[in-house]
Amino acid sequence: MESVYPDSVVGILTFLHARLAIALLALAFVLAVWGSYGYLRQRAISGGFRSTYLLLAALTAFQGLAGLAAMAFGERPHYLLHLVYGVFATVFLPGVYAYSSRGAHDREAVLLAAACWIVLVAYGRGYMTGLVR
Repeated sequence: MESVYPDSVVGILTFLHARLAIALLALAFVLAVWGSYGYLRQRAISGGFRSTYLLLAALTAFQGLAGLAAMAFGERPHYLLHLVYGVFATVFLPGVYAYSSRGAHDREAVLLAAACWIVLVAYGRGYMTGLVR
């Protein structure tokens, strides 16, 4: 089906979605290393880590909205599995944050660091399944 919207709108949304994916990969990696280092040093998660983690969760949701908008304008990912990775990351990050905030500080550190490593894999797989070849 041919898109009735200008290519510039779809192009901008696709560009934004692709570049934000790269930024999220980098941010998730930085947070995973930061959280793992803090856990190995037996330190509690800092306010800076928490706020950056929440920023990661918010940017993930924005990333999903940009992808949904591109789909609304007629763009499709190469594999539909791409959508599963996006939904997983969008739901997983806030869920782990809510769960981890109820326990001890060392448990919070390991859960949030592990969540960043897990979502880093999901972002990578999402990036690979969304590429048009």
